[in-house]
Amino acid sequence: MDNSVLGILKLRIIKGINLAIRDSHASDPYVVVTMADQKLKTRVIKSNCNPTWDEEMTLYVKDVNTPLHLTVYDKDTFTVDDKMGEAEIDFIPFLKCKKMELKNLPNGCAVKRIQPNRSNYLAEESSCVWNDGDIVQKMILRLKNVERGEVVVQIQWVDVVGFKGLSHIKL
Repeated sequence: MDNSVLGILKLRIIKGINLAIRDSHASDPYVVVTMADQKLKTRVIKSNCNPTWDEEMTLYVKDVNTPLHLTVYDKDTFTVDDKMGEAEIDFIPFLKCKKMELKNLPNGCAVKRIQPNRSNYLAEESSCVWNDGDIVQKMILRLKNVERGEVVVQIQWVDVVGFKGLSHIKL
């Protein structure tokens, strides 16, 4: 087992909102997620600027300071796929909540609220929420380098037996 891995980050790509049109009337969007040497992608949703992917991905986290990068593309058949914007997920505020090691909170209890600012990609306030014995964070990310579009995602940390975990990490 790789002893440099801290744990697993579960990332759910939920949906796109008002994505840019890259074909004649719509786009065929998909999301590529990269973190260090890992690269994952969602399925393509045909002719839809408000796609629902609802796909879960898992990424191994070795360094909490390594950015999690999302890029939305329009799938093209005969040419190179068009870029439809990008965003990064800052999961340090989420991990700070996770390190609190809270217990027995009511479902839906907000542990921390994160405000959008110039240094993050949040389109609106996001909360770290207690859900079924764990902390999850759902967020709406505003895509950069594009005229419009947002992506809704959710993150959750998974401690794995044999991995280092977050206990020794200073955030």
